[in-house]
Amino acid sequence: MKKDVLIHVRGLQMMDPEEEQEPIEIVVPGQYYYRNGSHYLRYEEMMDDTAEPTVNYIKMSAQGVEVRKQGQVNVHMVFEQGKKNMTFYSTPFGTLQMGIAATGLELQEEEDNIHLKVDYALDMNEEHVADCYLTVQAQSRDSENLIL
Repeated sequence: MKKDVLIHVRGLQMMDPEEEQEPIEIVVPGQYYYRNGSHYLRYEEMMDDTAEPTVNYIKMSAQGVEVRKQGQVNVHMVFEQGKKNMTFYSTPFGTLQMGIAATGLELQEEEDNIHLKVDYALDMNEEHVADCYLTVQAQSRDSENLIL
Protein backbone atom coordinates (compact mmCIF):
# COMPACT_ATOMS: atom_id res chain seq x y z
CA MET A 1 0.00 0.00 0.00
CA LYS A 2 1.14 3.53 -0.70
CA LYS A 3 2.00 6.04 2.03
CA ASP A 4 -0.87 8.45 1.19
CA VAL A 5 -4.20 6.85 2.03
CA LEU A 6 -7.85 7.69 2.49
CA ILE A 7 -9.03 6.61 5.94
CA HIS A 8 -12.67 5.84 6.72
CA VAL A 9 -13.42 5.54 10.46
CA ARG A 10 -16.84 4.56 11.74
CA GLY A 11 -17.86 3.94 15.34
CA LEU A 12 -21.01 3.27 17.30
CA GLN A 13 -21.73 3.17 21.02
CA MET A 14 -24.94 1.33 21.85
CA MET A 15 -25.86 2.72 25.27
CA ASP A 16 -29.53 1.69 25.13
CA PRO A 17 -30.46 -1.33 22.97
CA GLU A 18 -34.03 0.03 22.65
CA GLU A 19 -32.86 3.28 21.03
CA GLU A 20 -31.81 3.73 17.39
CA GLN A 21 -28.34 5.28 17.34
CA GLU A 22 -26.36 6.87 14.54
CA PRO A 23 -22.73 5.89 14.03
CA ILE A 24 -20.03 8.55 14.10
CA GLU A 25 -18.25 8.58 10.78
CA ILE A 26 -15.32 10.46 9.24
CA VAL A 27 -13.40 10.14 5.98
CA VAL A 28 -9.99 11.86 5.99
CA PRO A 29 -6.68 11.75 4.17
CA GLY A 30 -3.84 10.20 6.16
CA GLN A 31 -0.56 8.34 6.08
CA TYR A 32 0.14 4.60 6.18
CA TYR A 33 3.28 2.80 7.37
CA TYR A 34 4.17 -0.86 7.85
CA ARG A 35 6.87 -1.71 10.41
CA ASN A 36 7.80 -4.83 12.40
CA GLY A 37 4.65 -6.75 11.47
CA SER A 38 2.23 -3.89 12.30
CA HIS A 39 0.20 -1.50 10.16
CA TYR A 40 0.21 2.16 11.24
CA LEU A 41 -2.19 4.95 10.28
CA ARG A 42 -1.90 8.63 11.13
CA TYR A 43 -4.55 11.28 10.49
CA GLU A 44 -5.80 14.58 11.88
CA GLU A 45 -9.33 15.24 13.07
CA MET A 46 -11.07 18.49 14.02
CA MET A 47 -13.06 17.91 17.22
CA ASP A 48 -14.85 21.29 17.15
CA ASP A 49 -14.48 24.82 15.78
CA THR A 50 -11.13 25.54 17.42
CA ALA A 51 -8.12 25.56 15.11
CA GLU A 52 -6.49 22.79 17.14
CA PRO A 53 -6.54 19.40 15.36
CA THR A 54 -6.37 16.12 17.25
CA VAL A 55 -3.74 13.77 15.81
CA ASN A 56 -4.80 10.11 15.68
CA TYR A 57 -2.47 7.12 15.46
CA ILE A 58 -3.77 3.59 14.90
CA LYS A 59 -1.52 0.53 15.21
CA MET A 60 -3.01 -2.74 13.88
CA SER A 61 -1.64 -6.27 14.04
CA ALA A 62 -2.82 -9.82 14.63
CA GLN A 63 -2.10 -9.29 18.36
CA GLY A 64 -4.44 -6.31 18.73
CA VAL A 65 -5.12 -2.66 18.03
CA GLU A 66 -3.93 0.55 19.66
CA VAL A 67 -5.57 3.94 19.14
CA ARG A 68 -3.86 7.11 20.36
CA LYS A 69 -5.36 10.58 20.24
CA GLN A 70 -3.22 13.62 21.00
CA GLY A 71 -4.48 17.20 21.03
CA GLN A 72 -7.78 18.51 22.32
CA VAL A 73 -8.52 15.02 23.68
CA ASN A 74 -5.83 12.61 24.81
CA VAL A 75 -6.21 8.86 25.15
CA HIS A 76 -4.32 5.63 24.50
CA MET A 77 -6.80 2.78 23.95
CA VAL A 78 -5.65 -0.83 23.65
CA PHE A 79 -7.93 -3.49 22.15
CA GLU A 80 -6.85 -7.11 22.78
CA GLN A 81 -9.18 -10.07 22.25
CA GLY A 82 -10.50 -11.39 25.57
CA LYS A 83 -8.62 -8.86 27.73
CA LYS A 84 -9.82 -5.72 29.52
CA ASN A 85 -7.49 -2.73 29.30
CA MET A 86 -7.83 0.42 31.40
CA THR A 87 -7.04 3.94 30.19
CA PHE A 88 -7.75 7.59 30.92
CA TYR A 89 -9.65 9.75 28.43
CA SER A 90 -8.68 13.40 28.92
CA THR A 91 -10.85 16.19 27.50
CA PRO A 92 -10.98 19.94 28.10
CA PHE A 93 -13.90 19.19 30.46
CA GLY A 94 -12.13 16.59 32.62
CA THR A 95 -10.71 13.07 32.66
CA LEU A 96 -12.62 9.80 32.64
CA GLN A 97 -11.32 6.34 33.47
CA MET A 98 -12.29 3.86 30.74
CA GLY A 99 -12.16 0.08 30.51
CA ILE A 100 -12.06 -1.51 27.07
CA ALA A 101 -12.76 -5.23 26.60
CA ALA A 102 -12.51 -6.38 22.97
CA THR A 103 -15.04 -9.10 22.18
CA GLY A 104 -14.25 -9.39 18.47
CA LEU A 105 -11.26 -8.37 16.36
CA GLU A 106 -10.94 -8.79 12.57
CA LEU A 107 -8.12 -7.51 10.39
CA GLN A 108 -8.23 -8.00 6.62
CA GLU A 109 -5.15 -7.07 4.63
CA GLU A 110 -4.99 -6.61 0.85
CA GLU A 111 -2.46 -4.93 -1.42
CA ASP A 112 -4.15 -1.50 -1.49
CA ASN A 113 -6.69 -1.90 1.31
CA ILE A 114 -6.77 -2.64 5.04
CA HIS A 115 -10.02 -3.21 6.89
CA LEU A 116 -10.32 -3.47 10.66
CA LYS A 117 -13.40 -4.22 12.77
CA VAL A 118 -13.38 -4.24 16.56
CA ASP A 119 -16.35 -5.05 18.79
CA TYR A 120 -15.85 -4.05 22.41
CA ALA A 121 -17.52 -3.38 25.75
CA LEU A 122 -16.91 0.07 27.23
CA ASP A 123 -16.77 0.79 30.97
CA MET A 124 -16.62 4.23 32.54
CA ASN A 125 -15.48 4.47 36.15
CA GLU A 126 -15.85 0.67 36.58
CA GLU A 127 -19.44 0.55 35.20
CA HIS A 128 -20.47 -0.93 31.85
CA VAL A 129 -21.92 1.89 29.74
CA ALA A 130 -22.02 0.62 26.15
CA ASP A 131 -21.38 -2.13 23.65
CA CYS A 132 -19.47 -0.57 20.77
CA TYR A 133 -17.89 -1.22 17.43
CA LEU A 134 -15.16 0.52 15.49
CA THR A 135 -14.33 -0.01 11.83
CA VAL A 136 -11.31 1.46 10.09
CA GLN A 137 -10.61 1.17 6.39
CA ALA A 138 -7.53 2.58 4.67
CA GLN A 139 -7.01 2.61 0.91
CA SER A 140 -4.28 4.02 -1.29
CA ARG A 141 -5.48 7.43 -2.45
CA ASP A 142 -4.63 6.76 -6.07
CA SER A 143 -6.55 3.48 -6.05
CA GLU A 144 -9.06 3.48 -8.91
CA ASN A 145 -11.77 1.61 -7.06
CA LEU A 146 -12.22 3.38 -3.74
CA ILE A 147 -14.85 1.56 -1.69
CA LEU A 148 -16.36 3.47 1.22
